[in-house]
Amino acid sequence: MHTVERAIILAAGTGTRMLPVTRFIPKPLVPVNGTPMIETVIRALYENDITEIHIVVGYLKEQFEVLVERYPGVRLIENPLYREWNNISSLYAAREILSNCIILDGDQIIRNPQILDKRFERSGYNAVWTQTETTEWLLELENGVVCGCSRTGGSRGWQLYSISRWSESDCKKLRKHLETEFAQGNKTIYWDDLALFCYPNDYALGIRKMERNDVIEIDSLRELIEVDPSYSLYK
Repeated sequence: MHTVERAIILAAGTGTRMLPVTRFIPKPLVPVNGTPMIETVIRALYENDITEIHIVVGYLKEQFEVLVERYPGVRLIENPLYREWNNISSLYAAREILSNCIILDGDQIIRNPQILDKRFERSGYNAVWTQTETTEWLLELENGVVCGCSRTGGSRGWQLYSISRWSESDCKKLRKHLETEFAQGNKTIYWDDLALFCYPNDYALGIRKMERNDVIEIDSLRELIEVDPSYSLYK
């Protein structure tokens, strides 16, 4: 078994699909039913004794300073390329601390802290079995190991979520692949593309099963209103 030693929360993006709410506040700091989304992530990490937490920031980065004051162990890492590059630049900014880590997005709501358990058997993503059609990324498994991923979704597969654990050995590979793609100026890819599409033969990923209501991902203003109707005035 491996053990998570630190968390990396990606929170640098501009959240354009949630405008105008995100015009003056970063998406992870948007309160949902009274609590900023990223704070549900931090508190869930704390409940699992993961207290070394690095947050990669960019858009309106100064507003994240309150988290450093509020939560011991939280540190900020600046991504100066968040406007020009996809989120590969955020993990690149944190590459020096990649080792036995859990990587999460800051714009999700953790409802069940148990899904962030620090112990893991192999690197991979939290996932939910999806029987019906979806447009989210779907993983295909063979003997418990990821053998394929569909970007366009489908049905009868494991929908991955933005929660993943990485062993020390796989983090070394991630760092190498990050530096390779960065040096080549590959601005458009997600960092997840590295293990799932760019270098899949270098990894043997698994999944960590969870239930759909364990976490809420909010990607748009419409989804925000569904979860917190007080934002209906922004329609």
